[in-house]
Amino acid sequence: MSAPPKTVLHASGAEAEAIRRAVRTADVAELGAGRLRADLSHVPGLVTLLADPQVSDPIYDLPRPIGEESVTRWVAEAQAQALAGEGLLILTLDSRGEVSGYSKITVWPERASGELAGAVRAEAQNRGQGGTGAAHVFGWMFETLGLRLIGLTAALDNVRSAKLIEAAGFIPMGERDAKRPDGSVRVSRYWELTRDQWRQRHRL
Repeated sequence: MSAPPKTVLHASGAEAEAIRRAVRTADVAELGAGRLRADLSHVPGLVTLLADPQVSDPIYDLPRPIGEESVTRWVAEAQAQALAGEGLLILTLDSRGEVSGYSKITVWPERASGELAGAVRAEAQNRGQGGTGAAHVFGWMFETLGLRLIGLTAALDNVRSAKLIEAAGFIPMGERDAKRPDGSVRVSRYWELTRDQWRQRHRL
């Protein structure tokens, strides 16, 4: 289960509502070719993607066991989050229309904060393109959704994700307990980045 960042921000009512509205109306196609919001028609493709342990094992908040029932429930919950302005489940489709990756954005509007998780097919990992794609999503979360803080976690042994996160400018903030949907806990490395820090780093 996703948890809000350690740092507590307080959004005004107007700011929180603006964030909810931005999430509800966001055009995810702005993130690149083949991006779209997940719906129940994508469940079989997601099951195929997530059934690969190289894809799903490093991610603590996925439904388990991976199967049609659990993924259907996960997608339905994500659709409800989107309607509430509290999250987006975004898929990437390849040239054949098959699910090749996903991004799960969780938003806490009252705290102007969010979290990002995601994965791509195993054969697309370690090609040096993940950092560019993730940086684009981080900027979109700050500038389009209106968030002021993003918190991220990664498993202690997930060196690839840690390098990507720190290359994007996130500040290491020790460890935190990440609670899985089944109630078990994974100790994770933890990072945060504010919108002001992002803008300063990416100022032209």
